[in-house]
Amino acid sequence: MTTPSLSVVIPTLNAADEIDSLLDIIEAQSLQPLDILVVDSSSDDGTVGEVAKHPCVNLVRIERKEFNHGSTRDMALRRSAGEFVCFLTQDAVPASNRYLERLVAPFLADDSIALVTGRQLPKADARRYEQLVRNYNYPNAPSVRSKSDLPKYGIKTFFASDTCSAYRRTAYLECGGFDHVNTNEDMLMAARFVASGLKVAYEPDAEVYHSHNLTPSQQFARNRAVGMFLELHSDDLMHASEIGEGGRLVKAVSSQLLREGRLTEFIAFGVDCCARLLGNRAGRRAVRKERL
Repeated sequence: MTTPSLSVVIPTLNAADEIDSLLDIIEAQSLQPLDILVVDSSSDDGTVGEVAKHPCVNLVRIERKEFNHGSTRDMALRRSAGEFVCFLTQDAVPASNRYLERLVAPFLADDSIALVTGRQLPKADARRYEQLVRNYNYPNAPSVRSKSDLPKYGIKTFFASDTCSAYRRTAYLECGGFDHVNTNEDMLMAARFVASGLKVAYEPDAEVYHSHNLTPSQQFARNRAVGMFLELHSDDLMHASEIGEGGRLVKAVSSQLLREGRLTEFIAFGVDCCARLLGNRAGRRAVRKERL
């Protein structure tokens, strides 16, 4: 079997404490990347110097104000050369040296797969409820989704995360690439793949450590942006249903916390859920108000 050609793209901002070790892990992978591209948003903490320790890594510097989750990644993909393009964030740490090999495996098994997302494991410092949320959202079971799965999965049909993902270059370019959007560019691209008759996959054997302990205000702001995105792009998302999935997550996590007697975490999770819900609704209302 021919070895697949793969590019790796990592956007960075003040990643001096993380990027050197991350690049060491990437350079030690069983599947060696054709090229590695770091796109740095004018870091002021020594990130560039850390990247310079890796002479085979290509560095592109942009102004901080120019960064955009969609268009910056689009620029990087078009500068790379691999048949498949893997995106990582600076704080996502591959769990093994076979991460890239496992991430591209679904592409090789099915030519109609355009996007593969890996599994996010909670980091050691993750709160208990955050561990359970990660375990629920990133189960140990692979999946491949297409347009026919919309009635079953609803909006989860477009589940994708550029924290740890890979794209088939030809499919990406044929479907137009990322828009100038500052959140959920991965979900939007997944929806476009599905609408065009292609498939998106989840591969749990491709694991990274990645999690955040967000404050309620941070969670509110994050979900406000998500709510705005969902409202603005409802047509692109084929008006897929969100109903049910959030409720199932809340029930599963809450039940487990109560079984474990984690009352403090149960309350904290409740606050977190309220922040998510209120943020989502605020974002949607903001878009609807602009349209009036």
